[in-house]
Amino acid sequence: MLILIGLAAAVGCSSSDSANDASSFAAAVRGKYPELKENAYTVDKVKRVVDGDTFELENGDKVRLIGVDTPESTKEIEPFGKEASAYAKEQLTGQTVYLFRDAGNKDTYGRLLRYVFIAGNTEMFNETLVREGYANPMTVPPNVIYAKTFVALERTAREQKKGLWGDPAAANAATASKPPASQAPSGDSAKQAGVPASTACAKPAIKGNINSKKEKIYHLPGGRYYEQTVAEQLFCTEAEAKTAGFRKSAE
Repeated sequence: MLILIGLAAAVGCSSSDSANDASSFAAAVRGKYPELKENAYTVDKVKRVVDGDTFELENGDKVRLIGVDTPESTKEIEPFGKEASAYAKEQLTGQTVYLFRDAGNKDTYGRLLRYVFIAGNTEMFNETLVREGYANPMTVPPNVIYAKTFVALERTAREQKKGLWGDPAAANAATASKPPASQAPSGDSAKQAGVPASTACAKPAIKGNINSKKEKIYHLPGGRYYEQTVAEQLFCTEAEAKTAGFRKSAE
């Protein structure tokens, strides 16, 4: 009986220690990334890596890294795609990961959208991919906490010719695949966003945004808040925006 009690106590202590370790690591992450201090997180283990920016957990959920886009390496092979996938496999396979949310939870494919941290390493893996030249920034509202950070990291990686930026074919492909800032996201980013772009003109420029009160407001070029507004949908005309349920910004 005493042995059983001792074993039960040991198991209880082990579980408690594990929980404390997880909390301590999450606190360290939030200390380094204070923008995540109010964001929920979960802890799981990586079963397999699908490609450079997507992996599967042991519980069967698939995770898509927020804010970054690596070259394709599955159905379509893009320059530097295999290298990005190999790097992600080396870093993530079998690892315990901490998965932090932004405003959105899943994309239209049902994948969890997360900022990812490997246990024991407080540098965000999304950030590492861009810093080392394995990924481009890909901002899809409402998950925009680190959009400016990723853009700055890409600029540095490009200047230092890291990863894909040291491969002329990959660099040309990455640059060519980026839509102008005034256009809505395309490809995987558009599917993540779930907000189709207007096709009535080549470069829709009216920004539609949903604020914290869930109000749909559109902003015209030259408006007071136009430049700082993150577009969740873009329109060619005010009529389009109004038809979609957006009202004009007061300023």
